[in-house]
Amino acid sequence: MVEAFFSSAEQGRGRGGGISPSILDAIGWTPLVALDRLGAGLPGRVVLKIEGANPGASIKDRAALQCIEEAERAGLLKPGGVVVELTSGNMGAGLAIVCAIKGYRFIAVMSVGNSRERVQMLRALGADVELVPQMPGGVAGQVSGDDLALVEERARALVRTLGAFRPDQFNNPANLRAHELTTGPEIWAQTAGTVTHFCAIVGTGGTFLGTARALKARNPAVRCYAVEPEGSQVIAGKAVTDPRHTLQGAGYAAVPPQWGAALCDGTLAIGDDAALETARLLATREGIFAGFTSGANVAAALRLARDAPAGSIIATVACDSGLKYLSTNLVPD
Repeated sequence: MVEAFFSSAEQGRGRGGGISPSILDAIGWTPLVALDRLGAGLPGRVVLKIEGANPGASIKDRAALQCIEEAERAGLLKPGGVVVELTSGNMGAGLAIVCAIKGYRFIAVMSVGNSRERVQMLRALGADVELVPQMPGGVAGQVSGDDLALVEERARALVRTLGAFRPDQFNNPANLRAHELTTGPEIWAQTAGTVTHFCAIVGTGGTFLGTARALKARNPAVRCYAVEPEGSQVIAGKAVTDPRHTLQGAGYAAVPPQWGAALCDGTLAIGDDAALETARLLATREGIFAGFTSGANVAAALRLARDAPAGSIIATVACDSGLKYLSTNLVPD
């Protein structure tokens, strides 16, 4: 199946020239860039997948397409259907694009704590956006597990009322498969099989688990590390001391439902300050404008590179574009 993916991707997904039948063919095969300025002098070399190059400017485009197309093949989504999903914004943007092409109505259910650029982008793409208030004491830009529970409640109500299809990215195996079939094989191919480490922040777990599964299937020695926000290290088995952080779409103070411990060789905790500082350095030193979670991923990868054997290749992902965070403190005054 992976071989078939590479054949179709290389020949017809907009990467080999020619005219693509739709924007969906531009999903995937994102650039892999070496961060040789930030990682100068380190034993390991950090390489970064630029997922902001996807049409929806995030890695979630991959999962959105996989979830919808698997639902169509299974008969769960019919012409004229309605799609409802809980989202921090990135999966919503991906689904909005896929639904626009395929003719489905899409309703994104999200917390008001997410950055307003995400809401604006969803509406621009034709999605209906249901904004759910945060818990009392909630802070804008910091979506906690309790905030997410309120969003979940509203999403379930809409699915019942409308008889809608819900991709349910937290529980849908298609979310993991998207990365097992695309992200992982792409990293393997782009590094010519020399990748030694992989790390990624965990929200639904799809990116980490699917990519780790693909890489370890090719070389069981590849070390894969889950990145978590400081104070919300549930995968590491630690008590949650601070569920509120700026790493949107990650660290919901709960182990993802599809978690596979056998794919995880360890965890790395990154705080808000380190994520912010690294995201800013990524922009000013490497010319890559990405969000807070990308900053956390790169900070974790650089940490691995400091302790890795010479010649190691540490891969991670820039989850989305910094353009989704212009209203936050990502951009200095």
